[in-house]
Amino acid sequence: MANRVRLLECIRQGQIGGGETHLLSLVENIDKERFDPVVLSFTEGPMVDRLRAMGIPTHVIYTEKPFDVSKRREVRQFLERHGVELIHAHGTRAASNVMHVARQLKIPVVYTVHGWSFHSDQSFLVRNLRKMGERYLTSRSSLNISVSASNKQTGVEAIRGFRSQVINNGIDRNKFDPASVSGRLRQELGIAENEVLILFIARFTAHKQPLTLMKAFKDALPEMPDMRLVLVGDGDQKAEAQALLEQWGLGRKICLLPFRQDVPEVLASADVYVLPSLWEGLPIGLLEAMAMGKAVVATNVDGTREVVRDGENGLMVGSGSVEQLAKALITIAKDGELRGRLGRCARETVRSKFDAAAMTREIEAAYTEVLKQKEN
Repeated sequence: MANRVRLLECIRQGQIGGGETHLLSLVENIDKERFDPVVLSFTEGPMVDRLRAMGIPTHVIYTEKPFDVSKRREVRQFLERHGVELIHAHGTRAASNVMHVARQLKIPVVYTVHGWSFHSDQSFLVRNLRKMGERYLTSRSSLNISVSASNKQTGVEAIRGFRSQVINNGIDRNKFDPASVSGRLRQELGIAENEVLILFIARFTAHKQPLTLMKAFKDALPEMPDMRLVLVGDGDQKAEAQALLEQWGLGRKICLLPFRQDVPEVLASADVYVLPSLWEGLPIGLLEAMAMGKAVVATNVDGTREVVRDGENGLMVGSGSVEQLAKALITIAKDGELRGRLGRCARETVRSKFDAAAMTREIEAAYTEVLKQKEN
């Protein structure tokens, strides 16, 4: 196919997270008649394996550092070798490791902010250094994309002159379709059908608050003993989570699993999905659960509140509150009718507002506009 745009999709890591899931969906849905995608990741991981299995040229230049000047020569050789005409960088680390070389080669860069690298819980010095880094990146990209209006507003408030286009994340509803997926997690773990399965699928980091969820579940359990909690993922708080589980002696009620590829099947087995994050850009894991028609409980933070309407398509609780989260778990576990109503509304929310194909068409239009500007 002649005259296709050689497009680089660039991501910080090969592990599966929100940005990585977004990239996978984008590459799957992109118009291959117009764009010829290649992917660059800065670590190996299951995302890299999946892209290669899809036949997408995917390469790794290893670094876990942002602004890693030692990798610039290798990045430049990669861009020249592949004849890259347009770069889409997903996240701070990816953008920081391609921006300088891209500008040298006069290759336009689209930078998607999947959540800012600066946060309120950081020290004054770290927060301001990261703001400076984001100011550098956003001022040098050809286009910034925010995945939520709140993400954009945070940028406007923190970075002088920040401008971006809001394009919400989207979900592939063919893949996350409850009618076509049969959950097998209950059978695998010996969870009875009458037990209410509470599910967490996210990184085990302070940002995602898995320990807060575990504590809330423990507090709610005496009132709702027919609950089970399954936490799926990996990260630096996994060892602490395991230690708490052993300390409490709740191995029968709480199960910790590593990250899994069969996310739709895992979701199909659940009754409730919980995301107790401290902040979010626009949480893809939450959207996936909602696409599967699951009742959700989430914290009332930036990007999440653009998706969840409390009492209508999910329940919202205060960020970091073990007490509020425990009460929400009791409420939703006790009431099967409530879970059904919330789940149906959640699925309709994704259908109407967060579709992967629609997202991809918006991003393709943004690519076209950036390339036109380069020609002019």
